[in-house]
Amino acid sequence: MSTKQFLFSGFGGQGILFAGKFIAYKGLIEDKQVSWLPSYGPEMRGGTASCSVIVSDEPVGSPIVTTPDILVAMNLPSLDRFESKVAPGGMIFLDSSLIEREVVRTDVKVFRIPATKLAGENGFPTLANMIIVGKILKELDEYNDEGLKAALAKVISAKHADMMEVNRKAIDLGANL
Repeated sequence: MSTKQFLFSGFGGQGILFAGKFIAYKGLIEDKQVSWLPSYGPEMRGGTASCSVIVSDEPVGSPIVTTPDILVAMNLPSLDRFESKVAPGGMIFLDSSLIEREVVRTDVKVFRIPATKLAGENGFPTLANMIIVGKILKELDEYNDEGLKAALAKVISAKHADMMEVNRKAIDLGANL
């Protein structure tokens, strides 16, 4: 049985819920059992946002992630709050453009990705989240063209179809880091 528990966290407006939804849809497309549980503060942008995602071969009993296997921290308050909760042997992906401090834990694998900086330099300043998603998929050996295209088609509305290719470029950039 394979179960992965993800926790995405950052400020509102960083695409936290979008990244989680992408991972959940990718799991669904690949015939996995999934849960997606968003949580955000009262502010639309700039408040706190987090998203719990579980992708499993077995039915998911509870959507609540208390011990994530994979933590995505897009800001320092998120790393401060959730670093200690990551399962031993888990992974922490952090945006090193916004988080200067080092991870204290020595029993997890840490990926420091300058996602916000890379997104700005590559002409898609709002897609730091998808750069990190690309790196996650590569590290988990779950980067496949068919699943990526299908999941993007689910999370990007027809109204924003022009964002399909740029999201794909951000994912590819992350995967190639």
